[in-house]
Amino acid sequence: MVKPVVKKTAAKKAASKPTAAKATSADATPPEEAASPGGRQAKAAPRAKRAAASKSTAKSAPKATGTANADGRPLGGKPESHLAMVRRARRINRELAEVYPYAHPELDFRNPFELLLATVLSAQTTDLRVNQTTPGLFAAYPTPEDLAVANPEEVEAIIRPTGFFRAKTRSIMGIAAALRDEFGGEVPGRLEDLVKLPGVGRKTANVVLGNAFGVPGITVDTHFGRLARRFKWTKQDDPEKVEAEICAIFPKSEWTMLSHRVVFHGRRICHARKPACGACPIAPLCPSYGEGETDPEKARKLLKYEKGGLPGQRLSPPPDYPGQPAPPLGAG
Repeated sequence: MVKPVVKKTAAKKAASKPTAAKATSADATPPEEAASPGGRQAKAAPRAKRAAASKSTAKSAPKATGTANADGRPLGGKPESHLAMVRRARRINRELAEVYPYAHPELDFRNPFELLLATVLSAQTTDLRVNQTTPGLFAAYPTPEDLAVANPEEVEAIIRPTGFFRAKTRSIMGIAAALRDEFGGEVPGRLEDLVKLPGVGRKTANVVLGNAFGVPGITVDTHFGRLARRFKWTKQDDPEKVEAEICAIFPKSEWTMLSHRVVFHGRRICHARKPACGACPIAPLCPSYGEGETDPEKARKLLKYEKGGLPGQRLSPPPDYPGQPAPPLGAG
């Protein structure tokens, strides 16, 4: 009677063990370990390897935030609350302030009139190209009165490098005439007045107000809008709706500098086509981490302007700018 019981117990044990065919590669014991003495040590080896691999991966990957994993999935499957998003957004702003303490408008200007014209000319081109073009424009027409009576063909010849030069000539000459006739030759310091000028919308008005008059404003250009959506601050595409939603997240005192920091980050690291995720200092806070290059070495090669050791966009950058000034038009 004893023998059948022993056989049944052995059969039970055999049935409880996973077969080699069913075992996964992660759980299977390598043949040499199975054959070696010290059963516990042999079984513990794969577990130790897996723990070491897990620890190594955790070190290399961005850490999860309190509300979302590094890849953007909410912890526990719960969507991020609005309050959690606001807290994360404000933390991103603080982090960007440390990364870009020198953030500034990347258009060269000496007064509100020059900034207004430079901002209008920056449509559909780079700030660098505008900065290389405006010295000639401002030297020829330093005041609204001068530009208002200029020969359009001569103005077109000067601003041709910025593209769409005929339409832009009509805009800046129209602005000059309006400033001369309606505002005594001065750029107004109110949004409602600025947006009445030819070719001036909310984005341009906020640039001028924030940087020439110290009036806080959010500047929603292509970089700002792209990052606001990547950061999950908004789902909107319309610039005015983006502006309204972002204004509700941040204190008014932060609006202008927030705009500079986000645009700086978009131009230098969080690019449109291939973000440098692996070199991004705010990756742990970004729910879109992984959309771009995550390998740190490859990501570093994608960095632009001063982050990549290249000249910036301004010919006359602020004194605290850590990069090189841009070259004038036609140089190098």
